[in-house]
Amino acid sequence: MTMELKEEVIVERKQERKKSIMSNTVFHPADSRGQADHGWLNSYHTFSFGHWYDPERIHFGALRVLNDDTVEAGMGFGTHPHDNMEIISIPLEGDLEHKDSMGNVAVIKHGDVQVMSAGTGIFHSEYNKNKDRRVKFLQIWVFPNKRNVKPRYDQITLNTEDRHNRWQQIVSPDGEGGGVWIHQDAWFHLGHFDKRISAPYTLKKQGNGVYAFVLSGSVTINGQMLNIRDGFGIWNTDAITMKDESDAEVLLMEVPMNFSA
Repeated sequence: MTMELKEEVIVERKQERKKSIMSNTVFHPADSRGQADHGWLNSYHTFSFGHWYDPERIHFGALRVLNDDTVEAGMGFGTHPHDNMEIISIPLEGDLEHKDSMGNVAVIKHGDVQVMSAGTGIFHSEYNKNKDRRVKFLQIWVFPNKRNVKPRYDQITLNTEDRHNRWQQIVSPDGEGGGVWIHQDAWFHLGHFDKRISAPYTLKKQGNGVYAFVLSGSVTINGQMLNIRDGFGIWNTDAITMKDESDAEVLLMEVPMNFSA
């Protein structure tokens, strides 16, 4: 890419961001994400993380981190600390082994959802359990609505058929309606839709926004076309309308836009 073309792309993205802010939406194309390739780990960051920093991409409301991680066979994250964050892991492919300072040892795979309330502090490690294939998963951090809670761990196995052509709840503030719960007024849903299926979504709480992340295929949400790994946030609305343009899987994350902890 020439310097002139790079400058044109930067200008176009700034114009798109300005337009999005004015319309209470934000569009994050897949190729605008940060990337950290460590050999054993290839991670794409929707929001600022590690050495990748974008002042316009710090968070979306209470949604702080959305990392799209691929870990090579037999490799993983050594023991490291967290505190005062709700951490959700969603495996997409392979098996991820988890160990933590609370004594939990578990393996999560596609169809599972894992949550940790880091609270006053927790140490954990995550490894690809398999020596012959990669593991892919989403690592998501949400700011809590309570600080210094007692650390906790939970995981659940969901029936993936329950998300065929509808929204399957996987995270909520209380666990009612399925999935795991976190210390925040947030609701996550997954849906896998056939072509041309329309799937409206009504927000659960006033003042929340919703961030959509496309795992496969392509969709249109409130007139915005999204392809694989694109992200799209909307706020100051009561509902959104999604239309599947192909065989698509989408993660919706409803979170408070104004929050304190």
